[in-house]
Amino acid sequence: MTDETTHAVAFTPEDLPTARSFFLPHRIVMMLVFAAFVVAVAVFMRWDWLPRYLPRLGWGILVSLVMLFSTAILGFLLAVPIGLVQVTGPWFLKLPAKAFCTVIRGTPLLLQLWLLYYGLGSLFPQVPAIRQSFLWPYLREAWPYGVAALTISFAAYEGEVMRGAFGGVPHGELEAAKAYGMGRWTMFRRIWLPRAIHRALPTLNGETVLQLKSTPLVATVTVVDVYAVISKVRQETFLTYEPLLLLALIYMCLTGILVVAFRTFENRIPTRGA
Repeated sequence: MTDETTHAVAFTPEDLPTARSFFLPHRIVMMLVFAAFVVAVAVFMRWDWLPRYLPRLGWGILVSLVMLFSTAILGFLLAVPIGLVQVTGPWFLKLPAKAFCTVIRGTPLLLQLWLLYYGLGSLFPQVPAIRQSFLWPYLREAWPYGVAALTISFAAYEGEVMRGAFGGVPHGELEAAKAYGMGRWTMFRRIWLPRAIHRALPTLNGETVLQLKSTPLVATVTVVDVYAVISKVRQETFLTYEPLLLLALIYMCLTGILVVAFRTFENRIPTRGA
């Protein structure tokens, strides 16, 4: 690679956006148009119903966030071994992990959710041992099936990401850890896993945002999240645009918070030698 090519692809602090760049003419026009749109929405549309539904909306947002974080955490915990065995595991572990990722990523999440809820969920009541167990109060609810479907989907997508992240860690770093006398578990815990997570963070950010946008599907199995609350508002008020615009704003705010949180976390991680 020549010096000219290196200079062309390298970024310096001067190349990053500055506060002054936000006051360029085209960006000022865009901000004015957006402000005019917000004012028009606030003034010319009906929002008298909003105070009455605020408690329900707050509960719906809480349910959506619980579904998001619980399934993302559980899915990531499953994705780590799924990605690891595809890189280092024997064939009898590698093939099932690869088949799992292929099948789950190749079928719609809504189909998986319905198969769990309407398929598996309809079989449990027919088993007396399950009806008499301590699990029955949970299995007769809808949310465990939503959590299971979202967790499995996240694990499949992120498992492929972790496979690439584990495989992309420089082999020399692992050899150096072995030469230093580290055991396999110590090397995995101190070197391999942190470096793989660091490489996967940008993709993990995107997958978490997509997971947030997938949570409305649980409303199809009677879980009352924020999307279900908005649907109820539309049915009771006979309004279409106002509830949907509010739903879009809620998801935009949640997405922005997630992106900022991940960017802040990424910036706190040293990148020297990455």
